[in-house]
Amino acid sequence: MLRQTLALLLLSTCMPAVAQSAPAPTTEQPSRDFGGADLFGLEMADSPQISPDGTRVAYVRKSGDVMADRMRSAIWLVDVKTGEQVPLAGSGSQFAPVWSPDGKRLAYVGAEESGSPQLYVRWMDSGATARITQLPDSPSSLAWSPDGKRLAYVMHVPGEPTRFGAAPDKPEGAKWAEPLEVIDRVTYRADGGGYIKPGFDQVFVVAADGGAPRQLTFGKFDVSGPLSFSSDGKTLVLSSNRRADWEREPNDSEVFALDVASGVLTQLTRRYGPDQNAVLSPDGSKIAYLGFDDTHLSYQPGALYVMDRDGSNARALTASLDRNIEDLQWAADGRSVYVSYDDKAVRKVARVDLAGKLTVLAEGLAGGGLDRPYTGGSFSVSKGGVIAWTGDASGGLRPANLFVGKRQVTQLNETLLSAKTLGKVEPLDVTASDGRKIGAWLVLPPGYQAGKRVPLVLEIHGGPHSAYGQVFSTDDQLYAAHGYAVLFTNPRGSTSYGSEFANTIDKNYPSDDYGDLMSAVDAAVAKGVADPDNLFVTGGSGGGVLTSWIVGKTDRFKAAAAQKPVINWISEALTMDGTGFTSRYWFRKQPWEDPMSYWNRSPLSLVGNVKTPTMVVVGSEDYRTPVSESEQYYAALQIRGVPTALVKVPGASHGGFTARPSQSAAKASAILAWFDKYRTDAGKK
Repeated sequence: MLRQTLALLLLSTCMPAVAQSAPAPTTEQPSRDFGGADLFGLEMADSPQISPDGTRVAYVRKSGDVMADRMRSAIWLVDVKTGEQVPLAGSGSQFAPVWSPDGKRLAYVGAEESGSPQLYVRWMDSGATARITQLPDSPSSLAWSPDGKRLAYVMHVPGEPTRFGAAPDKPEGAKWAEPLEVIDRVTYRADGGGYIKPGFDQVFVVAADGGAPRQLTFGKFDVSGPLSFSSDGKTLVLSSNRRADWEREPNDSEVFALDVASGVLTQLTRRYGPDQNAVLSPDGSKIAYLGFDDTHLSYQPGALYVMDRDGSNARALTASLDRNIEDLQWAADGRSVYVSYDDKAVRKVARVDLAGKLTVLAEGLAGGGLDRPYTGGSFSVSKGGVIAWTGDASGGLRPANLFVGKRQVTQLNETLLSAKTLGKVEPLDVTASDGRKIGAWLVLPPGYQAGKRVPLVLEIHGGPHSAYGQVFSTDDQLYAAHGYAVLFTNPRGSTSYGSEFANTIDKNYPSDDYGDLMSAVDAAVAKGVADPDNLFVTGGSGGGVLTSWIVGKTDRFKAAAAQKPVINWISEALTMDGTGFTSRYWFRKQPWEDPMSYWNRSPLSLVGNVKTPTMVVVGSEDYRTPVSESEQYYAALQIRGVPTALVKVPGASHGGFTARPSQSAAKASAILAWFDKYRTDAGKK
């Protein structure tokens, strides 16, 4: 990954859209409060792809399915001039739309309820759609050849598992136990994917009108997209880590050129650190890509680079920006590159020319998820320079809509949310003890009257190298509807404020970020909003770390809910899915070399101070901050006699913690019930 984080944060996995089931008729007046059931009615725009001529946009519309308890995805087509929307025909789910070079066809991935995802092509003039693959696994990183005759994609190719010995021969008809599982990979499981199956991701090409696909890459190495064809269609550009010790050096990918005819790979970049997201310029003379020189800092922003097609003359175009570049696309004339990045908690799209001059074209992108207010959003650009992007113009009161240029072209959620009284989201001025300005926002309870003190929930983001912004959040709105003000902040360590701000916690987390959070709470109290006698704290992942750290440092909070926390850095480093990450980027030595460094920064070391009633919440299939972390903390609190409860979300991973609407609503409700138990104000519900 370009932005080095503990990866404690993963956006909720939103699965691919079906029509929602209508609620049963009732004679009672519906509540204007935002409630858990409303999560099923929410929709969000994602992955916009504008046609080459700029007349249409295909985008992924994510919506709740109350019968299946899932967020599903469907592709919708929008006429840019009229704003008319039509769904793509077909059942099941559709995602990953990509226009053909002439704009006459749309390739996408579709999945029926009982089948594996397949590659489809739709002919836009006739509306005809054809499935062109019969694949055993989901294709990704779709790319059209310039002549529109082929599609390239990446897919997992199974391999043979390692075996040691064998069981005796089984008698016919006997029912024996499953065979032994042998694990010999450094990283052997992945959050959200479970235990990694033997095999590797490889590149394939298939005719755009169907037929047998051809595998282009081989070997015991993964290949990563995006895939980018040269103008003559003879070469694909991709990234891959093909070091002999790639398992122990996972952050050292390079850019490669793949000869489509022969399968020969030519390495184009050579430096320690990730080089990825490579895209050829329209004339094929240059390659834009993202990367950084890895110095093992906990935060290292990815810069936009451009090099000649043969790998020579590489130069960083955004080195002076000091922001992490998230995505890139060449302008049609090949004289500039469009990029997106977060700047002081606002995601922007900018054009960067080959001299490094940057011009901001859009800002206010959104679409990082629904449950918490993370920055996010995506974009694409037509040949004429028209930008389609997902964003929010409501000040945090609506999930992401689709925009073209400066015009909002969808009104998702208006029917539902216009009938709800939501909590207003407003900035809060916060100055830390050392004079630093800290980004912070308050979500006020619906109908809040100025000057009235109300209970406050401090809600802390994960990462910790990530950022919150003034965007919609279901968790925050549910807390606000229950009578709480919600405070969310970007303490030091957060991204989008520059490398120095992010790396103030390098090899020192948690530390001064605690002080920033307390300064924010003090500011909410000084503003006259927060009731100092009814303060509560919660957060997920890195926010769970800080929640459990806070209650070990202070008794000012009535109750806490630590969600999917790290409690013991030694056990986390050796059991998380990205084995080797924590000890390399977050500490200077391995756990057995300097165990006290790990212990001194572990919330478990402070558990003897904790008096605050603290709930612990975790997904039962969390491999990023494994369940054992939460169980350790729960056991320690029980042993000490501190009021506690352990709440598990069945089947949920770290990144998919709130992927199912019912569980997202139930999790928020459980936290509110815990806080209500210790709330003492007159407005207690």
